[in-house]
Amino acid sequence: MIALRQVALQRGTQTLLDNADITLNNGVKAGIIGANGAGKSSLFKLLLGELAPDQGDVEMSGGQRIAHMAQEVDALDRPIIEYVLDGDLALRQAEADLLAAQEAGQAHREAELHGLIETLDGYRAESRAAQLLVGLGFVQADLARPLSAFSGGWRMRVNLARTLFMPSDLLLLDEPTNHLDLDALLWLEQWLTRYPGTLLLISHDRDFLDAVCDHIVHMHHQTLELYRGNYSQFERTRAEKLALQQAEAAKQQARREEIERFIARFKAKATKAKQAQSRVKMLERMEDIAVAHVDSPFHFTLPAADKTSHPLLVLDQAQLGYRGKKGDGSDDNIQLDKVNVTLLPGSRIGLLGPNGAGKSTLIKSLTGELELLNGKRVPGEHLAIGYFAQHQLESLDVSSTPFVHIQRLSPTASDQDIRNFLGGFGFKGDDAFGTVANYSGGEKARLALALVAWQKPNLLLLDEPTNHLDLEMREALTQALASFEGTVILVSHDRHLLRATVDEFWRVADHRVEPFDGDLEDYRVWLKARLEESRRDSRGEKAERQNQQPSGDSREARKASRKAAAELREKLRPLKKQRDQAEKAMEKAQHELDKVEQVLADPELYTDSSRKAELTKTLSQQAEIKARLDESERQWLSAEEALETMEAELLASEETAS
Repeated sequence: MIALRQVALQRGTQTLLDNADITLNNGVKAGIIGANGAGKSSLFKLLLGELAPDQGDVEMSGGQRIAHMAQEVDALDRPIIEYVLDGDLALRQAEADLLAAQEAGQAHREAELHGLIETLDGYRAESRAAQLLVGLGFVQADLARPLSAFSGGWRMRVNLARTLFMPSDLLLLDEPTNHLDLDALLWLEQWLTRYPGTLLLISHDRDFLDAVCDHIVHMHHQTLELYRGNYSQFERTRAEKLALQQAEAAKQQARREEIERFIARFKAKATKAKQAQSRVKMLERMEDIAVAHVDSPFHFTLPAADKTSHPLLVLDQAQLGYRGKKGDGSDDNIQLDKVNVTLLPGSRIGLLGPNGAGKSTLIKSLTGELELLNGKRVPGEHLAIGYFAQHQLESLDVSSTPFVHIQRLSPTASDQDIRNFLGGFGFKGDDAFGTVANYSGGEKARLALALVAWQKPNLLLLDEPTNHLDLEMREALTQALASFEGTVILVSHDRHLLRATVDEFWRVADHRVEPFDGDLEDYRVWLKARLEESRRDSRGEKAERQNQQPSGDSREARKASRKAAAELREKLRPLKKQRDQAEKAMEKAQHELDKVEQVLADPELYTDSSRKAELTKTLSQQAEIKARLDESERQWLSAEEALETMEAELLASEETAS
């Protein structure tokens, strides 16, 4: 259990908590949300004992093993798999003691230590560490490379793997998805749902919070407020509270009318395409979501250029990648080949694909920042590109201010126009004259987005724009992109943003760029199938190598192998039945959940006091169905993993028998 009793915490002149009370029971998975600067990371430091409260008490269950990502990454010369293994201090100590006992010839002590290592699951430790690293995007060949061989973002992934590897009862994760692509994020989501301990998660990814968390801790106005359910349920509950506050009524109505205009405009444009229909549905949900964010400090638009071209931009038989040192093309690094892209006004495209497949390379080539290796790039006469990527934060003038950044772009703009514009991005009043050198990553990202918006592009190219942005700023960006009149190409691991702002997806994989006929759930299925195919190929190569080796099996041994294979096939049947039953239960629960959420999508349910009992009952139904869905999914995953393992064993047995 974790309990804060009447806690006050001050950092410098800023009060973060004042008489805050909260109790979290063992086993909860709680998302910690709040504006940047609200004190989320300081809350973690309180729990870790790195900070002491100025008032009140922090109580925690005794004997809890806490895992938390280190801010500094040392041991740069260590192979990354060894660095991950170093996270289990008890195992490393047992291994060192075993080595010492072996050198001293202490047989009895050796036996004790072998038992201890077995208890610590030490003999599977390297396999478990490798699974974590591969799940987070590394390949087998990377595991022996030193930490120093990787960039900062990849080192953070290694650090995350080490944290997950640590034996823990309480896991503290601060923005773990910031340096992950969508593939690694989906893997981490599944891992955390199966984590048996208590999880406290700071994240600005609403879909991630929805999938992983069963409680939300909202830090605002120097307090901690606990909500049951995931982030979407938090929004509904908060919307209900705010809707009952009459002082906010006029403000809420204005936001509703604005969202309704978005819906009306995009409904008129929407075709029967699956993506367009899902986007209309998402925009309709935004009316409810907007109510929960009426007190957001961010509200801005993304104006498009007055003129456009048809088409805006064309890539013809393009070869994309990086030129080699020789310059004759023989050592060029070709990432994408035979790329044919025509960007039309009003297109809204999300890029999907495995890590390293070339999504960022495609965007850089579209901007012209990266020269084509071959083929043609044909820009339209009135093409105006707005490009946002994380590396652009580093190109900001740190000695300057947001006001001066805008003024340099438009020397004739009035001071008031610049200040009004920056206010929508959270730089209100004197904040517009703050020095960029003192800004956090989130503030720099907001400024970089403001600079893109000010220039009125008709083609927006956004590469992971939500990194470092808090939930309120992400919601403001989602709404601004929804109303943007130009063309959008978006790379993001934020699924809420993708669903709300794009109408179609392109898949970047296997050196190709091609339309993807499906939505994000279809992409998840495609990823799973791709992984299974890769595993089958790997097993096939292993079997082929074994077949090439001389065999000395006797007739009796082959007979025994056939018997073992038959026994394994018998064991497969109940597992397949369990998997199929779980899948049917998942489909049934999802169908029920869709019906309940249709009821919850009615805004009158939150504002009509006569329907309060109905709201309570419906929310209870939603929670019960989600619990059943989660349990069915857990059973399905367990059966599927067991099936994969036994099928591999069966393949090996059948090959031996033949």
